[in-house]
Amino acid sequence: MTRFLQFHVLTPYPPSNPNRDDQGRPKMAHLGGAPRLRLSSQSIKRAIRVSPEFAAGLSGHRGERTKRLGDVILSHLEQQDTPAEKAAKIAEQVAAIFGKLDKKADKAQLATLAFISPDERQLALDLADRLANGEAIDENALKKLVLRHADGAVDIAMFGRMLADAPDYNREAAVQVGHAITTHKAMSEEDWFTAVDDLKTREDDAGAGHIGEHGFGSGVYYLYVCVNVDLLIENLQGDRELAARGLEALAHALATATPKGKQNSHAHHPRAAYLRAELGAQAPRDLTGAFFKAVGGDDYLGSSIERLEDMAKKLTDVYGPACDDLRILNILGSKTVTLKDIAAFAASAANA
Repeated sequence: MTRFLQFHVLTPYPPSNPNRDDQGRPKMAHLGGAPRLRLSSQSIKRAIRVSPEFAAGLSGHRGERTKRLGDVILSHLEQQDTPAEKAAKIAEQVAAIFGKLDKKADKAQLATLAFISPDERQLALDLADRLANGEAIDENALKKLVLRHADGAVDIAMFGRMLADAPDYNREAAVQVGHAITTHKAMSEEDWFTAVDDLKTREDDAGAGHIGEHGFGSGVYYLYVCVNVDLLIENLQGDRELAARGLEALAHALATATPKGKQNSHAHHPRAAYLRAELGAQAPRDLTGAFFKAVGGDDYLGSSIERLEDMAKKLTDVYGPACDDLRILNILGSKTVTLKDIAAFAASAANA
């Protein structure tokens, strides 16, 4: 029976703009008829992947999302003193395993981003060496020599990938990440700012050297994340120890990582105020319904925690227990577990 590890996270953000739309303003969504600020699923997954927790705990087990594998192969072959024309041709041939090449690019760059594991990166370089040494390899066999259905790339195992030109090597995401939305009504604001030219004298012009504007907003965000633990282990070739390390890093990142848009302008470094981790074989369910009616009053954080716990209780009363075991971090509670406890609980899911 499939086991699910689910996270429900409430994080208060100060005035900031961590995830912008095409006009530079904070992204928005409407829920229950009220405007909310939003952090996209994509931006959250990116923040998790590049977080210090992933870097420290999963070194050598993180993929690269890039169009530039051909550049890596070309540089590798040049270091082996492969003739330039031959190296360029091989770089194109090997890079094309991951997708169509960009015909407008000067070098062998892909037209779209490909999520490449460390194992596949090394296999691509090995294949390039074989071709450079004159080995004859059937064109139809190239993908099988490089692409993998499963390996040790934890972020690919978690968030999946799609290779349009090699769909047999797509990987189904073991971790579903929702869009984070404010639990209350929230709108973006506009900051009109000026900048002074330090070398301009009053005699030249007393006005500003630059004027501009940018958007920002603040609020308490709810985020829902669901992990199919069995699929994660399968995507990692059955490596439970690596899956446990990945889940531990994920728990830490959910509490501490954030999209970094405009971070130098706003210094937003929030931490989760509430994190509910649930483990069991029961069907997943999110708790967004707690906030279809926007939270009001003057205590958004406290009221959001109350709403979330009340919705969890009501669903349990009707549908039965949502999990076999859970841990709750609540900075407003009189008794709470630590982030270290949550991370250890998440890691245990891989060995349950």
